[in-house]
Amino acid sequence: MLDNKKIKEIEQRVGLYLKEGTIKTRQSKDDTDFFLCNSKNSLESAQLLLLISTSKELQETTGFLGFNGFLWAINASYYSMFYMARALLENSGIRLRRDLSIHSLAFDAIVHFFYMTGKFERQLIEDFIEAKEESAEILGKETADELVHDYFFEKNKRGRLTYETGELAMLNKARTSLERAEKFSQRLKGLV
Repeated sequence: MLDNKKIKEIEQRVGLYLKEGTIKTRQSKDDTDFFLCNSKNSLESAQLLLLISTSKELQETTGFLGFNGFLWAINASYYSMFYMARALLENSGIRLRRDLSIHSLAFDAIVHFFYMTGKFERQLIEDFIEAKEESAEILGKETADELVHDYFFEKNKRGRLTYETGELAMLNKARTSLERAEKFSQRLKGLV
């Protein structure tokens, strides 16, 4: 979770990024659709990878017996979240210079421009009022915290998972990643 120390570090980095032009505001929104499309494609890839990895029938039909795409379902889930975050930034006129670690930069920018400013919270509450499906408690600060936590967790998990986990553990991690990505994508799509 984001503690005060991490938030201060992010704020310092973003201040520097803004000063040096690594992050620019008031830019065109030209790439929003590109990132939305990539997010959708990544999420569908994660869904398909998980489906074929858990379906003997699909494996037989496609000729990929024993297929195990759990690691790539996790990666595709993370990328759907990453691209949705980029779509939100682009749609808000926030452009990131691509020669740095774009994943860390995108995370810092999302925290700075949307989490710290309460924009996640406000928009989520507006979505609640329109949909009338969930209670105000779910859409309050806890939901904003959860979205940022899920993005940060998936970013880190993607970075550390390689070949070390057993198949059942990978299946569970892939399912969790896909669930997080679907929720993240659904919530942020309303902000774009």
